[in-house]
Amino acid sequence: MSQTNSSLLDEVVQWSQETCRQELKSVLPKLTSLHNNSESWDDHIRVLKIITDMFLPHIGLSELEDECFSKILPKAVTMFDRMMKEIMDQVGGLSSQSTELCSLLRSILQAMMQIINALSTCVRHVGSFEETPDIDAIRSLPTCILKVLRETFQHCKESEVVYCGRLSLVADLLQGLFKEAYSLQKALLELLEPISLDSSASEEEVSDIVTVIHNLLDICSIISNLDMAMHANTWKFVIKQSLKYQSLVEEHLHHGDISSSLCDNLLASFLTSVELAEQITHAGLQESTQSPEYKLFQKTAKMCRFFANTLIHYIKEFKCFLTKYCNSFHQLYLQIMSKFPPSLCAPALPPALSGELHAAALVPIDAFLLQLLPLRPFAEIVLQQDLRLSPEHELPHCLLLVNVLGQLSSQPEEVLQLWYSGSHFSEETPRLPLYQALFTSFRRCYTERQVPVLLPGVMMKGQAQVQVSLHNHLCVQLCASVAALPPVFLRVLERCLVQMVLQADAQTALLATDVWCFTARYGTAELCLHHVVLVAQLVKACTTECYQSLHLGLLLKRMVFLMTPEHQMELLARFPPSEVENLSVWRHVLLRALSQDARHRVETDIISLAQKALTDWQNGGYKLGQVDKMNTVLRPLLAVVRVQTSPEDQCVLSALRVLTQLWLRMSPEQVQSQPALHCTLQLLLSISAVLVKNIEPQVICQALLCVDAVVSQPCADQLTLAALEFLSSLGKIFVPSDSQSQILPRLSGLFGAMLSDRSWPLHQHALEAFSHFAEITNHEEVISQSLCVEETKAKVVNYLSKTVNAREHVESRLQRIKLEKAVIEKHNERLESDKENASDRLTAETLAAEAGADSEPCPKKARQEFCAEEEFSRYVTTAESALKALQALTERTSPPTPPPWLESRLQELQTILTHIRTATHTS
Repeated sequence: MSQTNSSLLDEVVQWSQETCRQELKSVLPKLTSLHNNSESWDDHIRVLKIITDMFLPHIGLSELEDECFSKILPKAVTMFDRMMKEIMDQVGGLSSQSTELCSLLRSILQAMMQIINALSTCVRHVGSFEETPDIDAIRSLPTCILKVLRETFQHCKESEVVYCGRLSLVADLLQGLFKEAYSLQKALLELLEPISLDSSASEEEVSDIVTVIHNLLDICSIISNLDMAMHANTWKFVIKQSLKYQSLVEEHLHHGDISSSLCDNLLASFLTSVELAEQITHAGLQESTQSPEYKLFQKTAKMCRFFANTLIHYIKEFKCFLTKYCNSFHQLYLQIMSKFPPSLCAPALPPALSGELHAAALVPIDAFLLQLLPLRPFAEIVLQQDLRLSPEHELPHCLLLVNVLGQLSSQPEEVLQLWYSGSHFSEETPRLPLYQALFTSFRRCYTERQVPVLLPGVMMKGQAQVQVSLHNHLCVQLCASVAALPPVFLRVLERCLVQMVLQADAQTALLATDVWCFTARYGTAELCLHHVVLVAQLVKACTTECYQSLHLGLLLKRMVFLMTPEHQMELLARFPPSEVENLSVWRHVLLRALSQDARHRVETDIISLAQKALTDWQNGGYKLGQVDKMNTVLRPLLAVVRVQTSPEDQCVLSALRVLTQLWLRMSPEQVQSQPALHCTLQLLLSISAVLVKNIEPQVICQALLCVDAVVSQPCADQLTLAALEFLSSLGKIFVPSDSQSQILPRLSGLFGAMLSDRSWPLHQHALEAFSHFAEITNHEEVISQSLCVEETKAKVVNYLSKTVNAREHVESRLQRIKLEKAVIEKHNERLESDKENASDRLTAETLAAEAGADSEPCPKKARQEFCAEEEFSRYVTTAESALKALQALTERTSPPTPPPWLESRLQELQTILTHIRTATHTS
């Protein structure tokens, strides 16, 4: 600085306030020029302090911007930036030994504090006027101050990294710098608070307000971890100013930055609260509400609640500008919900901490969702067909859909259409109907269903609320939604229920069945009839044993209970049980659901068909090609006998005659070699288990021979289960003494073999069947003879005494279930997309088309042409195999003694062969 300028400054500092006021016009331009031209920090700060302390008090509000602020504040910001840069350049060499460098850095920090003090003086002067200033009267002030504040807070935030372990050398000054900046920001916000703009504001004024909001937004991101109170107050000002000038600034604001920053702060404060709650729990401090840890948790939870409410308010006011950011809102919802029970990722917390977290985040999240419901982009994201979520977000997404379902009842028609209907046109972004999305989401929650997770149930009749499974929770919510569903959306619901019943996952199909039954029950009797007829048509369209047939059969079984007697008779008229093609329907109906007249007709028709089928099979020589027809009538015959109560009932006697004749024609050797008879054997065993008290001993003996023939080799699980059901039922009877030698040893042998099964589901069923038999039988010798193997005996004893050998660890079990999920999903996908069995696979579309057709009923499947060569080959191969086995038995080095009847039986076979040769030559 020149000597002249120095003399001027020396002179000015001696002036009184009156002299400064009088010389303002002449001296201020010189001082501002000196300020802008000064190079050293000392000169710059010296001039700045003179201007702000001595001359600023005499400048009027109307002249502040043009005469002072616009001329000195930009230079002050420049000098501040240079000081910050100098610190960053020099701090690398700082150490306790480098006293000169330490002194330099401390002097720079002190100079920076002086600049901040000067800016504070400017703010205080503007605030001293009684009138509220216009924004253009102080345009340079907020802009320059916010730049300085941002740099200051950023430096303080990064101080530990910047000073590399030597922070203690300047910590006092940094602390003072932060306090001064904190006070400056507080004063600036108080100054800007009363300023207002009307609709006639210029573009420059609007731009100034927008700049202030965006600069404060930048500061918010910096101070988030520095001071909670300042952080919250800054955000309050940002949101308040955005709403205050909403009509002026809404098109200029960076809505994406504001909303994403609110989401980030909400999530960060929430996760910090959860972490603190876990630490308090592990340290056992939850009872000490006055501990520093607990108070910090409460402050953090309060910040969480603040950000949640702020975000909700912001979305409410600027909804139309936030459609691009719905994916962030969806992810935020999932991340928060994943930390609350029943999520498997949620920490176990005591009620007090859990309650505070609940109030801080979970309560506002419902209001948050309510604001998002009208947004089409949000619905499109939530209802994506192939939504890819991490495993921990599957359950939160499912609960999100449940919450949407619960909030729709209060929404206008266009919102209901958005969520319930799904997309219809190719130009739309594809989205599922809400019901379909919910069922699909439930299907993906395999792990949570297996654990199972528990949710609050419905309080009923004043009793305490209980925890229920996810299935139960969803069922209640879905049924409540159906009860309030506008009729226009019933078609969408029906289509969804058909699709869900016909998909492969059994529990999802069961949930759809539950909801469908409620729909039929809640609606009119005519609607129930309509649904039963539809399901019955779908059952008829299932031409094979498939998972769709099982799901539909369960639905039909339950829905017939809901029909009026008149409508049951109408069902009989539409699907007469006297016609074979309708038996696939009646095999699924529980006859006790029918009225007395309907039940009698069904029983009579089914018994008649069974007797006719047996006669036809007998007349046809019991050909294997006719076995499917016999199985067709045996399935509904099983449904008939299961509801009979009197052994003297005509139905029981008729069924018993059919059963006896069939058993006496079942050859163990043929059953063993012909898999086509396995289904027949399974049905006979199930029917016999019901009628066991009426069956003759020789029939039981024949049944045991057949069971022995098939269980000695790999067979279907369903057949094994039917065999166990039959064996268990034998405990109800007393075997006559003349038959005990034939029945009891074989019975104990079968139990012993099945109890040693290595498949754990079959082994469990075997234990249950054996324990039931042991409880009621009079033949206790069977029990001991079945347990000849010590390992088997130990397992049975453990089962009966309910002894658990080893408990699976919770984490191990969870990991096992997660591994099972992939296997089950792959299996279900294969069932639904197996192209090799496409003819046996029925989708909702094909079934609905077949069921809804008004044309004549589908003709029977065309009979395959008889192939003589294949028939001859099959029977000759079977005979050849049996004779070779007999030959090997007689040619052993130590052959067993042949039974006396062997020679005569071989002679009979020789005679048969001679007749065959004769017939062949004759033909």
